[in-house]
Amino acid sequence: MKIGVIPDCFRIPIKEGIKKAAELKLDGIQPYATHGELDPKNLSKTGRDELKTLVERLGLTISALVGDFGGHGFTDPATLDWRVERTKEVIDLAVDLEVNVVTTHIGVVPEDENAREWKAMVQSLPEVGTYAYNRGVYLATETGPEASSLLKKLLDTIGNPGLKVNYDPANLVMVAGDDPVKGVYTLKDYIVHTHAKDGIKLPDENGQKRWKEMPLGEGNVNFPEYLKAMKEIGYNGFFTIEREVGENPEADIIKARNFLRELEKKIGI
Repeated sequence: MKIGVIPDCFRIPIKEGIKKAAELKLDGIQPYATHGELDPKNLSKTGRDELKTLVERLGLTISALVGDFGGHGFTDPATLDWRVERTKEVIDLAVDLEVNVVTTHIGVVPEDENAREWKAMVQSLPEVGTYAYNRGVYLATETGPEASSLLKKLLDTIGNPGLKVNYDPANLVMVAGDDPVKGVYTLKDYIVHTHAKDGIKLPDENGQKRWKEMPLGEGNVNFPEYLKAMKEIGYNGFFTIEREVGENPEADIIKARNFLRELEKKIGI
C-alpha cells in the first residue's frame, strides 16, 4: 500500500510539510497547487525543477496535485472561463513535475439533466478533460457532494477519457450519505487516486446538510471493507491522508498512517 499525505494539512510552510511527510516515512504527497508557493503563477521553471529535486531527494512521490479552486466548481457561468484557464495552468504544472493526476471539485452534480449546473458541466468539462488527456494527465473530480451513482451518470454522459475520479470515502459518508464500499464498484472504471479520510453525517439542520470529519478509524467509513473493495477492483495507487480539522494534525496523520499500515497487514493490499 502506498500511503501519502496532503502536506498542507500539517499547517506549516509547504516545504516544511513535504519534509515532515518524509520524516514520517510516508510514500508520497499531494500538495495544493492553487495558492502560495506552488501556485503555477508563482513557480518558475527553476522553482519547478527545485521542487522536483527536493521531493526526489526525500524519497517521496507526488501522487497528484490539488487543483481545486473552491466556489461552485464548473457550474458557475460567471467564473467558468477563469476556472478552465486556471485548471489548465495546474495541468501544465503537473506535466512539468511529471505528475499524472490533478484533483478538483467540479461542483454539486444535480439530478436533473436539464438543470443549468448539469449543462454547464457537460459543456465545460470536456475542454479541460481533453487538455489534460492530451498532456498525459487525468483531471480527477472528488467524490462527495452527490451519490456515486449520480457522479458516474455524469461522467458516462460526458464520456471524456481525461476525466476520472479522486475517491474520497469520507465525503460520501458525510455529505452524500452514500455507501463508500458500494461506491467503489460503481466508480471502479474511473478511480485513479483516493483520499484516506473519515467522518460522520450529522442530522440536517434548517434544511442544511451537516457533518463532522473524524480521525481515521473513528468515523463511519468501514475501512476494512473499503480497502478490500479497492483491492478487488485492482486499485494500486495512493491512499492519501487528508486531515482538514483537529487541534493536532500531525498526531492525527501519524494515527492514520499507523491505522492504514495495520489494515494493510490484515488485508494484504
